[in-house]
Amino acid sequence: MKNLWNEKNASNCKDDLDFRVYTSNLLGKNDTLVLHGGGNTSVKVDDLLYVKGSGWNLVDIEREGFSPVKMDALLDMAKLESLSDSDMVTLQRRAMTDQDAPNPSVEAILHALIPYKFVDHTHADAVVTISNSVKGKEYIEKLYPNFLIVDYVMPGFELAHQIYEMTKELDWDSIEGIILHNHGIFTFDNDAKKSYDKMIEAVTKAEEFLDENAELDIQRSYEHSGCDIAKITKVFSKYKGYEVHLNINQSPLASFYASQPNLKEFASRGVLTPEHIIRTKRVPLVMEDTNLEAGIENYIKEYEEYYMRYEDGEMMLNPAPNYMIIKNLAVISFGATKKEADIVNDIVEHTMKAVLQADKLGGYVSISEKDSFAMEYWELEQAKLKN
Repeated sequence: MKNLWNEKNASNCKDDLDFRVYTSNLLGKNDTLVLHGGGNTSVKVDDLLYVKGSGWNLVDIEREGFSPVKMDALLDMAKLESLSDSDMVTLQRRAMTDQDAPNPSVEAILHALIPYKFVDHTHADAVVTISNSVKGKEYIEKLYPNFLIVDYVMPGFELAHQIYEMTKELDWDSIEGIILHNHGIFTFDNDAKKSYDKMIEAVTKAEEFLDENAELDIQRSYEHSGCDIAKITKVFSKYKGYEVHLNINQSPLASFYASQPNLKEFASRGVLTPEHIIRTKRVPLVMEDTNLEAGIENYIKEYEEYYMRYEDGEMMLNPAPNYMIIKNLAVISFGATKKEADIVNDIVEHTMKAVLQADKLGGYVSISEKDSFAMEYWELEQAKLKN
């Protein structure tokens, strides 16, 4: 992974928050680290935590995109045995020194717990690909012996409190970062460049492991048959309740992915990192015949069953699929706008590669169906779409 630090550009930074903006933008420029609102960063200045605000992307975040929150209030929250989402949002906003700033990241409490000035968090494809393999825990422990490794926990307060409990007696100087299984990676330092460098070095280590152990041989010659775009648009618009826009992906990767045997089972093993689910849903519609309406009806029936298994008073989201895989042909993503369809496609592109590589390591395994539902219906994640 290329290190994008540039001394000339960095020399324009006047204070810690400038450095925080600069290295956040560097992280955001690499879509194998973060995608469309993913990841979060922070800097501690005096008694305040300036943490990425909800609704901002790291690639273009500016100073006003960071929310200033009182550190002592966040650390007090971490000690609580329980804290509802609404109470967390309320308490965090109450602890902000600028009420015009955006809501702090859902990981603000965790950022406060890490006793270093600069904290970087990404959902690096390479790290999560390894973690999402059947032997992921074993591989991660060998690759990152000096990292704190945490089993999957729901992001937000639950994760922060879990790490609070795990680190009460921890000598933070003894670890180089944190790996969250099925989720992502944290690095940190009192120097912005060093924290960024640590992220690049750690992810490079994962990329090199995949190059050595999970190299892909993607065939590049496929006979593509046509598909009725007008019909697909009309039918999906009916089920979505609005005129859909399409992103049709027939790249070598997408074609290879769509050609896999037992395609529905193969392609229905869950998201790469939890927050992707608000864009893609947990699984796609897989079409292995030409009856599109029947395929969508069956998908909706299965989605409703999934919803009934775990709902606890939440209003069901639109049950129609957000992307479709047509056997031996294409991957098609849907959105209310062209941009929305393109975002879904971006996430699916990264997921397809990760699934194929994780299978080279013995098999791909995402978070559980129950945990997936919790993320899909988490009010704090749904709020991101509104932003």
